[in-house]
Amino acid sequence: MKSSPAFLLAPPLPTQEAEDPWPFAAHGCVRSRDDVTLASLPRARYRSALEIGGAIGLLTEKLQARCDALLSVETSDSAQARAIHRCRHLSHVRFQRMNVPERYPEQTFDLTLVSGRGAYWSLPELALAQQRILEHLEPGGHLVLVHWTGQTRDMRCSGHEVHDAFRRLTPRRLHHLRGELEGTWRLDVFERL
Repeated sequence: MKSSPAFLLAPPLPTQEAEDPWPFAAHGCVRSRDDVTLASLPRARYRSALEIGGAIGLLTEKLQARCDALLSVETSDSAQARAIHRCRHLSHVRFQRMNVPERYPEQTFDLTLVSGRGAYWSLPELALAQQRILEHLEPGGHLVLVHWTGQTRDMRCSGHEVHDAFRRLTPRRLHHLRGELEGTWRLDVFERL
């Protein structure tokens, strides 16, 4: 796994009533993380992408340029309202309030991106998320995971635990294409077999 000092700050802590529950817009580390995430995508273009944990839509707004269709799901109403407003001019971007893995979109995708959300799953939820992601990721499709590697009280597992759980699916179900540890963030890219 490649390591570099690109991300040195912890993710912003959620606030209850703020329009941006995790003040992402103010954090340069998030913008850098998003740029590295986009640069890691193996293809220039995707037919149908799923973003799990879209937050206020900062990455959504950038990712959409690489997708014919993009579905961003989020658990926070206030964060998703900001994302919808940010991407209101983008007709190929859809939003759903959804708590993955409890619920999951019905269609299949050639790109699934899990950005930070996995750390809030319990271990049984992580196992269910793995199952659902694989069921809905087309063969040859890509899975991108990007998580902070620290720990806060509201996180149920670490970013490393999330990524390591998916690494254990190789080589039977996934092919690991790329892994990077960028300061306090970890990124892994997989291809569905």
